[in-house]
Amino acid sequence: MKAFKHVRSHFHVPGPGPLRTEKLTGVVHLNAISYHSFTESQLDPQSSEWREKALPKLIKLTPLLKNLDLINGKLVNLHDKCTVNDEFLLQSMHTFKSIATAFLMKQALSTVSTPCLSVDKPLYMETFTLNSLKKVCDILDVSAQQRKLVRLAICPQVTQHQIWTGALEEILNQLKFEMSVNDYGCIMAQQIVVNCLKFLDDVMSYDPESTSWMRLTLKKDANLPPSAKWEDFLEMINDLMICLKNEEGFFFYVTKLETMKEGLSQIKDVLVDKNIGYKEARHQQSLVQKKLTKSLGHSSKCLFTLLLYYLYGSIRDIELDICCWFSEGDVGNKCCLCVGKILISDEEKMLRREVKKLDRALRVIKFVYEMAEMKENLELQGHVWCLGCENRSLVYRGHKFFIHGFSL
Repeated sequence: MKAFKHVRSHFHVPGPGPLRTEKLTGVVHLNAISYHSFTESQLDPQSSEWREKALPKLIKLTPLLKNLDLINGKLVNLHDKCTVNDEFLLQSMHTFKSIATAFLMKQALSTVSTPCLSVDKPLYMETFTLNSLKKVCDILDVSAQQRKLVRLAICPQVTQHQIWTGALEEILNQLKFEMSVNDYGCIMAQQIVVNCLKFLDDVMSYDPESTSWMRLTLKKDANLPPSAKWEDFLEMINDLMICLKNEEGFFFYVTKLETMKEGLSQIKDVLVDKNIGYKEARHQQSLVQKKLTKSLGHSSKCLFTLLLYYLYGSIRDIELDICCWFSEGDVGNKCCLCVGKILISDEEKMLRREVKKLDRALRVIKFVYEMAEMKENLELQGHVWCLGCENRSLVYRGHKFFIHGFSL
């Protein structure tokens, strides 16, 4: 299997327990998983019978979980993006991912003649969300000093006024579209979204691309309404979240709005109004960037959302199932970082979508790697595993991707 051709790590699998990983002095320990119908003796992926029993289990679960995946810990229907509140299906998905992960590790080890050398790098063998700079730096094993460099380099770029307002507008436009598609009936929530977008339209009317930048100032008029502030926008977001919090289909947007509130709370006193002139408006825009740069920390999900929008025009976090380091000891200090997804369906449309997601993950990792000024010779790869797929490889935007089927 190409994906793990150069694995030289030693994996120890003890008795049953939740899937977790620990980085220990050069050795990565992978705890075993509870697999419902498997007995303890059958749980060890290094046993001779385990893979023969695991593959039928995966095949049995596949039709049950078709078109579903884990997103932010929730089971989601990939067609309509709605949360599926079914505890049995959720547990079945965790079981599928756990068995598949251990199956892949067994397959990886079977391709290596002497898997005794260890790689002192983090190992992630369970579904997780790439949603902060801290997680990216953890993957890259970035030092504390380098993390400071990363934040100092990234913050001034992604907190620019047009990036901040653009990210908010993207969230609200997507929410508005979802409301129209799903015939969402709450008039109050719809009106709040419209008002929020109107607010942002007024804010962005001062951008250099707009002709209104030529306006110097306005005469003070007692009849004009008081100047608006970002605090007004924050209040509307709070009201919108109250309307949406119990709606199954809008879990993602509630989560993302909660994320953006971190930044909004820091700039709530900043003015945003057409009643002020161009010079004052530019000053207020500068305050937004300065306050966000100062307040958004390394682990901030708000900062990471701005980074995703800055890089891709997207506000969606990136879900991964596997993230592993492999070392080619005979090629200097070359390291290979592999990120991967385990899919239920092998539909070509879904495969293309996952390749694009993995490409975004690799590019944001590479971006942070470069900002950290790390010296290792890094290679990045993406991998997708799915029952029924034929093994093949492709290059997308300069990155190597491997599509794998499960086999004994």
